[in-house]
Amino acid sequence: MRCFSCSKLSFKIICKQCVEHLFIPTVSTRKVGTLDVISFFKYSTLETLLHSKHKPEGYRIYKALAHMTMKPFIEEFVESDERAVYIVGIDEYVKSGYSHVALLTQAMKTKTSIIQHSALMAQNRVNYSGKNLQFRLENPRDFLYKGKSGIDVILVDDIITTGITLQEAQKVLISHGVNVLFALTLADAEES
Repeated sequence: MRCFSCSKLSFKIICKQCVEHLFIPTVSTRKVGTLDVISFFKYSTLETLLHSKHKPEGYRIYKALAHMTMKPFIEEFVESDERAVYIVGIDEYVKSGYSHVALLTQAMKTKTSIIQHSALMAQNRVNYSGKNLQFRLENPRDFLYKGKSGIDVILVDDIITTGITLQEAQKVLISHGVNVLFALTLADAEES
């Protein structure tokens, strides 16, 4: 097989050289309302990889990205914070045979971080890709939460663009008695 990034022969979808030299996380935090959103990359760094999410190779790419970012993050987090924390992916809807957000959340499973798959699902299937803020505001996701209440949660999504989806998710979780600690995303589309 070939590395998706550099096309050199590789056993993995993203070769070791690309992981070590091209895809070095540049962690940033953006405040969206009252929610801190931690992102590992700028969108422009991962754009080609992120667009693979509904293609056959997307499964392996998102799994590799999850192990490069989400897994080390949660391992460090639970080492310094021993309380049980729940991981909730935003709309783990299965498309093209898998859910890219579920791959991100699954990589975060540890003894004290519990995954709640498909606990927060959008009832509105409108595509936000390339849409402006006004469109997003007029077409909310209308989330339905089926998880536990009275828990601490880390929200997970692949990309933050305007932050509207994350804010809506946070509002729904709070209305169900859930304490949202912060959100994690692979990439932030906001260029500074």
